[in-house]
Amino acid sequence: MSERIPGFTSTGSKRPDALFGRTGPDLPVRMLRSAGSQVWDQSGAQYTDYIMGLGAVALGYAHPAVTEAVHAAAQAGVVGPLPPVLEEQVAEMIAGLMPWVESARFLKSGAEAMAAAVRIARTHTGRDVVLGSGYHGWLDWCQPAGTPGVPAGAAVAGMLAFNDVEQGRAQIRSAGDALAAVAFEPVVLGEPSGEWLAMLRAETRRTGALLIVDEIKTVCRLAIGGATERYRLEPDLVVMGKAIANGFPLAVVGGRREVMQAATRTWISSTLATEFVSLAAAGATLQVMAAERVPAHLARIGGRLYGGLSDLAARHPHVVSRAAGMPEMCFLELDDSRSAILAREAARRGVLFKRSAYNFVSLAHDERVVDATLAALDEILSGLD
Repeated sequence: MSERIPGFTSTGSKRPDALFGRTGPDLPVRMLRSAGSQVWDQSGAQYTDYIMGLGAVALGYAHPAVTEAVHAAAQAGVVGPLPPVLEEQVAEMIAGLMPWVESARFLKSGAEAMAAAVRIARTHTGRDVVLGSGYHGWLDWCQPAGTPGVPAGAAVAGMLAFNDVEQGRAQIRSAGDALAAVAFEPVVLGEPSGEWLAMLRAETRRTGALLIVDEIKTVCRLAIGGATERYRLEPDLVVMGKAIANGFPLAVVGGRREVMQAATRTWISSTLATEFVSLAAAGATLQVMAAERVPAHLARIGGRLYGGLSDLAARHPHVVSRAAGMPEMCFLELDDSRSAILAREAARRGVLFKRSAYNFVSLAHDERVVDATLAALDEILSGLD
């Protein structure tokens, strides 16, 4: 294990123990390059990947249109003393594709953008309390009480149980006129119910709080406009990241113009929020998303994967609890030790398959690749029966 980097790597979900339960001489621990749906590890071994940069890549690695745009942006100087023309152009493009994003601010990571959304909500409402639902990053505001290094009182006021309508309604009403916002992930191990979504919107409006949709994983996957588009949500703010720039570091907080004006009454700024490269990547990604109807491809190919995982769960009930998630983001539920074995054995067969939420397909995945993966998983599970 590396002694230079505490915990082996700066991205916690990429640790060998997170991916495989442990490391080993025959397992990939660091990579050299990637292209399409393929990844090459430190030894040069090739793998079909379903982790896809933890969901950050929906077009496939090194997509030519994105690479070309990024190359041009790098040649243009990357960053400078003035806001780039690209910033306004990409904001206009987003508004054209997602009319609910009347204005937007750019940041570098989903965690940073979620913190900005909470700051905006508190500034707009003049209130402090925030309720969350799902995973919103590593910053203080959304960590459980008692997290080392997080001061008492800094954390989110409470977490809403996903799809629990009555409990959620009670928590929102209990917070009352102290509530600034409810922030929620629209997909947590499965799809949201219409009743849950309607309750969140009705109750936040009733109490004067804002509704923040955390679309970091879902934008450009469930639809170009993510869950907001698919489920016809009416958010006050949305936060987008990951696939919106096909793996380049860019996140967006946006929403109603009146609400977003609060960003000018508090301090939200980042030196590299307006570098050219990630903005160019986002512009190229959104063009490809629209022109090639990428979410439809993800639904079709992801549906093949999800359907196959469901069949595997039915054939191996003593090993697999269920196929969880949805076509665009799915996984197999096994106990911890068996899920680690599954991930290790998949890697030994040339497949990087996440043992927990989620696995993702991309525009670069096709039926042949998915079918080969399902055959490999079936072989592994047969050995675990």
